[in-house]
Amino acid sequence: MIGVGVVFFVVACGLLVGLLIGEKRENPRLTLAFKTPLSCLFVVTAVLLPHPLAWYYHYILAGLVLGLAGDVFLAIPGKTTFRAGLAAFLAGHVLYVVAFAGLTTAGHWATPVHVVIIVISVAVFLWLRPHLGDMLVPVVLYVIVITAMLSAAWVASSGPHVPAAGSWAILVGAAAFYVSDLFVARDRFVRHGFVNRLVGLPLYYCGQFLIALSTGLVG
Repeated sequence: MIGVGVVFFVVACGLLVGLLIGEKRENPRLTLAFKTPLSCLFVVTAVLLPHPLAWYYHYILAGLVLGLAGDVFLAIPGKTTFRAGLAAFLAGHVLYVVAFAGLTTAGHWATPVHVVIIVISVAVFLWLRPHLGDMLVPVVLYVIVITAMLSAAWVASSGPHVPAAGSWAILVGAAAFYVSDLFVARDRFVRHGFVNRLVGLPLYYCGQFLIALSTGLVG
């Protein structure tokens, strides 16, 4: 399994470099050619791992597949495909929330960390608000759901029923995903530029691969 993991890591790094080259050249076909197999890899990673908690694996796998669909949609230029990608990621985050929340109990949700997460998300929304136009409602929903996802990941990672390796995979994966979405939002609504992809894409794939790995580390 370690040898397979090394091969996956090398292949993923190569595909990520190709993806960034496609983004730098603003070539949608080249971007899609590298992005699709790279996103397929985090789905395959989850499938190949042992699944100590079958219900958790199924929720995460469904979320990863929706992430793959969202990646394909976002790689295709156009407002309609952007909305479709946003919807796919929104649904994927809901599934992650359900999966992470299933590892927790209700009494663990009231912590100072959750207040900090909410404050950060409100600040992000206020930053984006002047630029949203007719995307206001979808973005509000997305901010709410991704805030819930990171909050659920924090509770799950700090709970007594998740091994240390699984805790780190969940928390760091969710946090990387959250931050990567800030760069997607900045690129789409505030200031378009390659730097958003240069920072955001590695964070996004780090997040998705860690969440995929958590399916084999929880239970």
